[in-house]
Formats: sequence, structure tokens, C-alpha cells
Amino acid sequence: MKREISKVTIKKIKKGDEKSFIALIDSLADYEKLKRPTKSAKQRLIQDGFGKSKRFEGYLAFVDKQAVGYAIIFETYSSFMALPTLYLEDIFILPDFRSLGIGRSLFKHILTQAKKQGCGRMEWVVLDWNKPAIKFYDKIGARHLKEWYTYRIDQNKFNKILKNL
Repeated sequence: MKREISKVTIKKIKKGDEKSFIALIDSLADYEKLKRPTKSAKQRLIQDGFGKSKRFEGYLAFVDKQAVGYAIIFETYSSFMALPTLYLEDIFILPDFRSLGIGRSLFKHILTQAKKQGCGRMEWVVLDWNKPAIKFYDKIGARHLKEWYTYRIDQNKFNKILKNL
């Protein structure tokens, strides 16, 4: 049975939203079959998203006062465009609330933020197995960059790599 929703509200995270925000991050970890953030990681998330020196902006999607999704964004910079890039780190909607337009509303809100902030582009990555997300991004006209590869060095390898450089 398809769930009916009356209204989706998108709000920037604020003090008091920490519990809902962390619960959604835990749900994303479960969905991706990853370990949930540790207690210390959750404390850093709260400090970095809700503290004085914010490292990212967060948004919550609400249906009938229940937080059902979230997005995390931050700016990077394009030297060739000489403009900021809005980077979408996470966008997640609880499984029971998918296919109801909530993700579309949240994505539209984030894209509007990119426009308001004068960004030259918006970027994100998607896991290759996440076919519903890929289908959505293709449908709206986002471009899959085949010529760029994502590389990563995890924190636990910093020292080893630094020694070898």
C-alpha cells in the first residue's frame, strides 16, 4: 500500500535536530550495509554541523513533523571556473518514504541553494549499485562523468603514504 503524504517541509538543521539527524545517518549506514558511525564520530558530526565553526550544512526533510530524510552539503572551489562548486555529500530518504517526491523536493532545495550561492556547478557521487538514484539523476539530466575517477586516501593510511612520498 502506497503511503500518502500531505506536505514535505525542508529545513536547515538547527540545535535540537541532532537526534533526528544522527538517526537518519544511522539509517543510511544500515541501507548501505556499513558500520554506523561510532560515538566519537557522532559527536564530531554534531560539532561540525551544529557547532560554532560549521564544516557542512545539513538539511532535513519532514513529513508531518517526522524527519524522513537529510542532505549534507559543502562548498569546494573550481579554479578553472573561478566559482564555488556545491558538493552534495549525502542525500537520503528513509525507505518507507521513497517514491513519494520527498527526495526530489530535497534535491531541488539543494540545487536551489547552489544557484543562490552563485555556484558554477553541483557535484556528487553515487554508488554503482544504487540503480534508483542513478535512474533519477539520468532522468533529470545530470551528467555522469566518465572521464573522471574518484580516488580516496583514508585517514589510517595518511602516515604510510606520507612516508613514501
